[in-house]
Amino acid sequence: MLLYFITCISFFLFLKPLLFLKPLLSWACELRLISLSLKSISDLLRNHFWLDFLCEIHATMSLGKETTLTKKVENVEDTQNMSVLDLPELVLECILERLPPASLCQMAGVCRSMRERCVSDHLWERHMKQKWGRVIGPVAFREWKWHVASKRSIGSARHGKQRSFMRLVSLPWPFSWMRVKVDTNNSIKQYSSLPVDSAMAWYLALESGNFLFPAQVYNRENGLVGFMLSCYDAELSYDLHSDTFQARYPPHGRRAVSIEHAIPWERLRAPPVDTPPHDLHISDCLNDLHPGDHIEIQWRRNKEFPYGWWYGVVGHLESCDGNENYCRCQISDTVVLEFNQYTPDSRWRRTTISKKDHREEGNEADGFYGGIRKIKNANEISIWKNLWPSEVLD
Repeated sequence: MLLYFITCISFFLFLKPLLFLKPLLSWACELRLISLSLKSISDLLRNHFWLDFLCEIHATMSLGKETTLTKKVENVEDTQNMSVLDLPELVLECILERLPPASLCQMAGVCRSMRERCVSDHLWERHMKQKWGRVIGPVAFREWKWHVASKRSIGSARHGKQRSFMRLVSLPWPFSWMRVKVDTNNSIKQYSSLPVDSAMAWYLALESGNFLFPAQVYNRENGLVGFMLSCYDAELSYDLHSDTFQARYPPHGRRAVSIEHAIPWERLRAPPVDTPPHDLHISDCLNDLHPGDHIEIQWRRNKEFPYGWWYGVVGHLESCDGNENYCRCQISDTVVLEFNQYTPDSRWRRTTISKKDHREEGNEADGFYGGIRKIKNANEISIWKNLWPSEVLD
């Protein structure tokens, strides 16, 4: 009897850790049982009392597991009655901030409350900056504001060329992700409350290609030799399918409007200065130019043409040997500009301008040089160097 009592106590102490464990998955329980030594299992199976005891333990654990699963099912049923609008405001806002534009448009069609959140300017301004910030500048923003004001001035604008932004949305856009419901009057339903001057409206107008915005194109006309290392103003429209742009260049004298297709993002930029392409830029950096500085200068073939911006560097005067310790080029009233993409004997390689009373200089043979802007941004300089021609130009 004493031996029987000692055996019971020993086995109870052995199984005590198992009794206080939380219900485990079936494979974990089996793995724990398998980990018992073969000798222990054989000893247990010799005694029917311990076999019955193990069965009771297994039944208890199975019952606990079924209870847990039942509670989980009940919780799932309870959560089925919840919606995304039941989330805390801060959590919902964080989710919307991480959605791409396509998902925001889809969420805006769920309900009125979600639409009011998804069309919020602060969400779309972030997307505008991420995708369009490098090519959209103050000039394009001013053009958009004028476009919006012109639509407002004609009321419902049903007789205009572009009947309103709501009319634009109802057109067959090239968006695989944009699905709009149109009623019998061909008017939009989901975005009926979308303000035409909202950031979302501007983003969608750009994406659709229906809004032409002013920007500048590097190496226009597919890198034609006559335009290498230059940047010209144009009206751009976006093609979502190819992720490229179409450019309309202003007419050059009697030449018709030139159109270029399939322009990649890398060849575009927002205008760095607010100067129309036919106007002379007022230079404010002439007294701050030193040999080796990177510059852009306006140049046009004749006075009927618009200006383009051409890349160059400030050089040394002929009287200077280039020694930094003795160089006095910076105090001279004459500035030497070099365009090293041309051969040394090319007439386009080198020119000079005067710091005093700077104005357009040149002639019909060599073209006319206009205003200058100094490039201080290392990223701008890097872009110009990446566009450097593979061969020296004549």
